[in-house]
Amino acid sequence: MVGIILLISVFLFGSTKNGSRGWFKLPGGLDFQPAEIMKIILIITIAKIISTKNGERLNFLKDVLYISIIIFIPFMLVLIQPDLGNASIYLVVLIGMLWIGNIKYTHAFVTIIIFISTLTLFYFLYIHYHDDIKHIFQQIGVGHWANRLDAFIDPTQASKDETYHVKNAMTAIGSGGLYGEGYLKGTSVHASYIPYSYSDSIFVVVSEEFGFLGSATLLLLYFLLIYRLITIAVESKSRNGSLIVVGIASMFVFQIFENVGMMMGIIPLTGITLPFISYGGTSLLLNMLSIGIVMSIKIYDKENEDYI
Repeated sequence: MVGIILLISVFLFGSTKNGSRGWFKLPGGLDFQPAEIMKIILIITIAKIISTKNGERLNFLKDVLYISIIIFIPFMLVLIQPDLGNASIYLVVLIGMLWIGNIKYTHAFVTIIIFISTLTLFYFLYIHYHDDIKHIFQQIGVGHWANRLDAFIDPTQASKDETYHVKNAMTAIGSGGLYGEGYLKGTSVHASYIPYSYSDSIFVVVSEEFGFLGSATLLLLYFLLIYRLITIAVESKSRNGSLIVVGIASMFVFQIFENVGMMMGIIPLTGITLPFISYGGTSLLLNMLSIGIVMSIKIYDKENEDYI
């Protein structure tokens, strides 16, 4: 309830950045983003609900649908800010925790079919009713979503402004070569060709200045982090602890994949930070908080003892 109240309050008292009303102004020039903190709140809440099942198969109506409704409320509140990046993370966390929470295979299969069918239908409708859908997006204040979809679905037909970010990012990544152009010597980055190079586009900076070896090393470090999280989840004697760690791992995996993927043009561009690398106070605070919780679960792991 605290998280939902914060998400509602941001519409009344929050500030706007890049067309998204999702921040509170704090003393000292700091900003606070409730959508970030809501991630860990949802992870803890879902873990507590699923842990009460004691490993039994999740019932579709009593468990899966109930948890989905809990996720749906903050998902919609964040989506209409609009903040598609953080809203998407909520769904990924839901999927990861339901899977490890022992959802029935038939339910999982049906969900996958519905998801793929929905994406296919949306793609068909977007291609054939492009102008109408784009007009609707503009009317509800998310016209930039259409621009990003155009740049992803058919870059040859998109305008230069729509493909500017991704094209320049891919050029900068490629220009880094094997060893990179050197620290603080990235041509595209320091010529201001890469928007938000300090936050969402930070992977481009790493790739251009440190090359393939630098970016591969960063991804290897992320792999080791996720591997360690999964190991802790498997070894934890507390089901609640395991669920929390899986939720945190799901959050990190999606953010890494989304951030790197959108800079390489393999998924649509959206606003999402690269964990521990991107600039962002609330995002960094959440990531540190998440790792702290994982460390606590590992350190104080005891037989048949839950933490929350």
